[in-house]
Amino acid sequence: MPVEMTASEALGLWQRVTIGQVRDDGPDLTLRQLSILLHVYLVPPPHTVRGLAATLGVTKPVITRALDTMGGMALIDRARDERDRRNVVIKRTLAGALYLEKFGDLVIDEGRKLTF
Repeated sequence: MPVEMTASEALGLWQRVTIGQVRDDGPDLTLRQLSILLHVYLVPPPHTVRGLAATLGVTKPVITRALDTMGGMALIDRARDERDRRNVVIKRTLAGALYLEKFGDLVIDEGRKLTF
């Protein structure tokens, strides 16, 4: 069943979700990093730096920098593609899955607080 809300209500929900993320003791991701992480976990693999760059409409170095940061947080992992050594394959991690599960729970909790 679709949820109907105004732009102000949608932005209020997003504000509460982002404030919840900032208050949490977990990693603080940029919007670009969160977009990459969501894509890697919600779209079936394989995922490559080249493919992510094309999907997000940014350059490969932009993706590489974001992946470097998220890799340091153990949210993703990278490995050379054994079939084509030019490609780097982005892999999911348990920490990344748990991060997004907690993020999803936060969205649900804040969404339930909405009153129309």
